Amino acid sequence: MLDLRRIGMIVPSSNTTMETEVPALLRVLAPAHTFSFHSARVRMAHVRQEDLVRMNADAGRAMTELMDAPIDAVAFACLVAIMAMGDGHHRTAEAELTAIAEAAGRDAGVVTSAGALVEELKESGARSVALIMPYADTLACRVSDYLVAEGFEVRDYVNLRVTDNTEVGRIPSSRVLDAFASLKADDVDQIVLSACVQMPSFAALPEARRRSGTPITSAAECTAKQLMRRLAISQQASSVAAAE
Repeated sequence: MLDLRRIGMIVPSSNTTMETEVPALLRVLAPAHTFSFHSARVRMAHVRQEDLVRMNADAGRAMTELMDAPIDAVAFACLVAIMAMGDGHHRTAEAELTAIAEAAGRDAGVVTSAGALVEELKESGARSVALIMPYADTLACRVSDYLVAEGFEVRDYVNLRVTDNTEVGRIPSSRVLDAFASLKADDVDQIVLSACVQMPSFAALPEARRRSGTPITSAAECTAKQLMRRLAISQQASSVAAAE
């Protein structure tokens, strides 16, 4: 019998990354399992506070639509949209989306990319981190402050200052790796190669890991791992070793 798990994703309308990176990550992390992916989109073209607030307000509608299908787990795939709403908001968002699933009679585990990053960093035992982000400076500060409020020390971050979300999805691995090279991260517990699920990181992870002895992850990888936890699937690979 086919072991098929259906993954729902609530993504910004301008997102072009999560619907490719999460499937790729799960092929590496859970190769014995089969997944299908089903997206609902919420309107957001520019990574600005007002657009993020509007996007969050529309998430319930997207979740309701996803629950018309027999979805096993759902990821709200915009890290900064959750963090922009205030410290700890991933818990509120996950509870609200879970309530929508329950009202529809679905037992769907809910993950937010913001919560996934927080929880996977805690699972790793990391206390100090360094980040690469694409945001406007005010939102980059908000992401850093959010992690500090969760008990982490943000020792350094590089912010690429790209606010058009379509352009964020076009940031090449070479630019991410250049940012990685400039991080002051020799003494941190964990590096987050992309603290944004729209900025591509899957292809850059193997090279970053080759260059550094410091553990490295991404918001997208953390989201995939948290989806696996919601589905009670054991990780079968320690990390993305190659983008093959």
